[in-house]
Amino acid sequence: MKIIVLNVNGIRSANNKGLFDWLKTQNADIICLQEIKANFDDIPKDLINWNGYFSEFHPAQKKGYSGVAIYSKNKPIRVIVGLGNQEIDDEGRYLQFDYNNFSVISIYMPSGSSGPEKQEKKFRFMDFYKPILEKKAKSNHEYIICGDLNIAHTELDLKNWKGNLKNSGFLPEERQWFSDILNYGLTDAWRNLYPENPGYTWWSNRGQAYIKDVGWRIDYQICTPNIAKKIISASIFKDIKFSDHAPLIIDYAI
Repeated sequence: MKIIVLNVNGIRSANNKGLFDWLKTQNADIICLQEIKANFDDIPKDLINWNGYFSEFHPAQKKGYSGVAIYSKNKPIRVIVGLGNQEIDDEGRYLQFDYNNFSVISIYMPSGSSGPEKQEKKFRFMDFYKPILEKKAKSNHEYIICGDLNIAHTELDLKNWKGNLKNSGFLPEERQWFSDILNYGLTDAWRNLYPENPGYTWWSNRGQAYIKDVGWRIDYQICTPNIAKKIISASIFKDIKFSDHAPLIIDYAI
């Protein structure tokens, strides 16, 4: 089973840059998108149930902001939209597809980089979602959590880590939160397969960061233990720039 996760920074923009043409070549089983920046009326009609996939979208109430989506070859037995938290759900940050043996989640955690108020919102999200992750990790059901978490976990996960020790995305509290969820028994799929490969997935638009590969790894696929044993391969696609993020592609023996 192939799963692709990508923060598209606008589904219409990414489509115009050839994302969905490229996705046709990938034959992925599940595609999880974040930051679609489109409400239902603005999503191009040819991207709804695109290419025979079953799709669901969770837009933000604010126009042109946030939002997540999932495309799946197989129709899920249940779709869960939102986390039951108004602040989170109004911003379209969570979507879950349940299948018989596992679930896939598309999640977009807030960024706190634009100021203290945004950082506090991020901390509220983290505090609310952490016990949910603990419960998932300890359940008998299998999960693959895909998305932009807006956290670089370790020094390996961003190029200029020394200059970002006090910046959102690499704060001690954020990194500890990430360590805690892994300690529940969850697995960071990329890092499990590649313990030494940075695997950057996001680059600032400033200072030729993309060309110089001065990046951050903030996009993840995180899975429960039995699925972690079935990780076959992982890659990050950079040949075409659809967004300021790059697609993370992971194959599982499922």
